[in-house]
Amino acid sequence: MKLLGAIASPYVTRVLMFSRLKGVDLPLEPIPGESPRSDEYRAMTPIGKMPALVVNGKVLAESEVICEFIEDAHPEPSGLPADAFGRATSRLISRITDLYIAPNTSTMFRQMNPAGRDPEVVATTAQAFADGFGYVEHFMGEGPFCVGAAPTLGDCSLAPYMMLLKKSVFAFFDEVSDPTEGDGRLAAWWGAIQGNEICKATVDEYADAVDGFMKGMGARITGRA
Repeated sequence: MKLLGAIASPYVTRVLMFSRLKGVDLPLEPIPGESPRSDEYRAMTPIGKMPALVVNGKVLAESEVICEFIEDAHPEPSGLPADAFGRATSRLISRITDLYIAPNTSTMFRQMNPAGRDPEVVATTAQAFADGFGYVEHFMGEGPFCVGAAPTLGDCSLAPYMMLLKKSVFAFFDEVSDPTEGDGRLAAWWGAIQGNEICKATVDEYADAVDGFMKGMGARITGRA
């Protein structure tokens, strides 16, 4: 079993964090053809996105499905809470991340350069971020993690995206407040992520990759040298 992708993807990082928390050895290898759009990779997954999981010559796509497969194939220790409602809540946090937070990030990336920024788009997207963070806080269970005292799937989904926002959106747009600062539920949650050895190490590894990505974007997109 091996994972194809790059740590610079929050979806690859999601799977790596989940597998590491479960103690599952999951080697990370580069994508064939060095691009998700390469013919070699699309022959494996026509979706053409990272990551892909290769298991005995067969391929699975989509990080959420890959995590669920790892959970089913290696049920102990569990990557989800013990009770049914807690398991659903952890999955819900992951779903909210993908549906109500992630799409806003790409919108803001297109607004990075102040010279071409549309204030109306920024304001609308900032509100969408605030709504998404509110949804997460509303549905989180008792902490300090998304559900309970140990990190589960929802944490693995949300943590890389929060780091991406810290390195990009929060750093470039005063209109979007960082919900992990202060004394709110997400601040307590982020403290728990930082206090967990595996979560912190994985998020820090991802942060280094994002730094490289942002540097590569350079002044062309961000307006900063």
